[in-house]
Amino acid sequence: MCCFYFIPRKRQPAGWTHPQRLPLGDGFEGCCSAPGHDGELPSDQELKQCNLGYARCPRLPLERAADAVRFAVGRDTGEELEIAYVCESNHLPGDHGKLIFSRAASAWLAPHGEMRIQCKAECFAQPYLERR
Repeated sequence: MCCFYFIPRKRQPAGWTHPQRLPLGDGFEGCCSAPGHDGELPSDQELKQCNLGYARCPRLPLERAADAVRFAVGRDTGEELEIAYVCESNHLPGDHGKLIFSRAASAWLAPHGEMRIQCKAECFAQPYLERR
């Protein structure tokens, strides 16, 4: 699971022992979207925590919707990829649902309305689809 406020931008597989085991299926560069810190670039050390979730980062607001987001492939028919997500707060599940990507249309049939979650889902899907 990666930090709820992390916005992954570019894959960064270098420097990770097992990048395919990371929550998004690879390491990513990105920025912070925490209130008051929108667009700030994390340091290399912070970036590792952003990718892994539950970061103890001074940017995180005390009151927040979630601490981390977890993704998993729910179903892969070859034509459609269903990705399940769960937002976690204090290690407990919260908001959850399914997102559906059409390989034929190369588009999300059921995207998420929250940009932070959708962006991470797209990053999660990218290495998965490349491996299949």
